[in-house]
Amino acid sequence: MKILRNLYDWVLHWANTPYGPLALFVLAFSESSFFPIPPDVLLIALILGNPRKAFRFALICSIASIVGGSFGYFIGYHLWWSSPGVYSALAEFFFNHIPGFTQLLFDTVRQKYELYSFWIVFTAGFTPIPYKVITISAGAFNINFPLFLIASTISRTARFFLVSVLLWKFGPPIKVFIDKYFNLLSIAFVVLLVLGFVVIKYFLH
Repeated sequence: MKILRNLYDWVLHWANTPYGPLALFVLAFSESSFFPIPPDVLLIALILGNPRKAFRFALICSIASIVGGSFGYFIGYHLWWSSPGVYSALAEFFFNHIPGFTQLLFDTVRQKYELYSFWIVFTAGFTPIPYKVITISAGAFNINFPLFLIASTISRTARFFLVSVLLWKFGPPIKVFIDKYFNLLSIAFVVLLVLGFVVIKYFLH
């Protein structure tokens, strides 16, 4: 936990440097495949420091996360198995050293992918579910890449722009609300979106 806290503080310090946007890009990219700290931390700090650039920061974060997710897919597709059904040394390293990336979670995601490939990627892209587990497992289980890319693009863009809009509109007071209820807000958003698709499907048939 101390290591994670030090990483958290290190990420935050970039908001007070001229390299904040670049650091945001690198953080969003790396979090999609291996880094444990979500980019929202730095995104929020940057927007509070310069609200006029809120949507620029959201765009940087979204693009980097989508590209990073594609890199995670590449890791899963090309580097995850030493032979069919046998984990590579890289996979074992992730299980043993990347916080939140466990073999149990990976196996659980594998079962869910068989039924809900698009929605697994979408939900993880928007909610606090470790996105890196989803991107790598998508490649490891050979999920359709265009489908993966569409789900990632929609969910990651929606997530970061929603945070940016709230901060741009309401400023520092909304930060406390986001910090406290982000998980619930994310889940509620996904539930409402899924219900919307169900309603559309119902009226189209």
